[in-house]
Amino acid sequence: MPRDNSRDIQKLINTKQDNLVSSSIASISNLQEGQISISNDSSNRFGLFLKRAGKIYKTYLSPDGSVNVDDTLTTNNLKYKHTFTDYRTYIHNFAKDLDTTKTYLPWTGPKEGTTLLQDSNGFLTPYKMTCQKILFRAPAIDTAATDIVFSIEKVDSGDASTDSICTFDATSNWVDNTNFTISLSDWSATPTVDAGDVVAIGIQADNTNIVTSSKHFFVTSIWKVDVSV
Repeated sequence: MPRDNSRDIQKLINTKQDNLVSSSIASISNLQEGQISISNDSSNRFGLFLKRAGKIYKTYLSPDGSVNVDDTLTTNNLKYKHTFTDYRTYIHNFAKDLDTTKTYLPWTGPKEGTTLLQDSNGFLTPYKMTCQKILFRAPAIDTAATDIVFSIEKVDSGDASTDSICTFDATSNWVDNTNFTISLSDWSATPTVDAGDVVAIGIQADNTNIVTSSKHFFVTSIWKVDVSV
């Protein structure tokens, strides 16, 4: 007669798995080959850890569904449904005989101007944005010892008044055809604009002879964008 396995199956069903939660730090030295542990790593991140072939395989756990990834996240399809933080670059190249008049950099095309509310000089922000960095490449300079004040300004929805957000006074001597970087911490205040603002980047030299003919300026800005769908 065939053996009745029902009692063995029931025994397996009723078997309680050993507790995997551990107070020990998950590491190669603390885990045995093939051991699974739910614990914290050396950075106090809680996760599920497996030691296999001398390596630690892991996935982090959170009470709110947040996911932490140590290195590269690879996916065939990335879709966000609510909020997403992104970094975007914008080109503001222009050519001008730069003088002491404040110049607003273009967001579309090569046309700079002296008015913020001009089609190419203002950008209507769809989301909250923070300027992380501005890269500025000076052309051949005629008067190197010239300050250039960079500014980020905005116009709120519902009015036409220009509000100053922050400034940075670039006081170093300019080097021909050399990049200059403005970082987040360089600004006089946090360079953040809200969704629905018209934002502009201005530059103003204190010497009209910084260049004495029309020259090309290359400018790129990098913004952190808080996308909300």
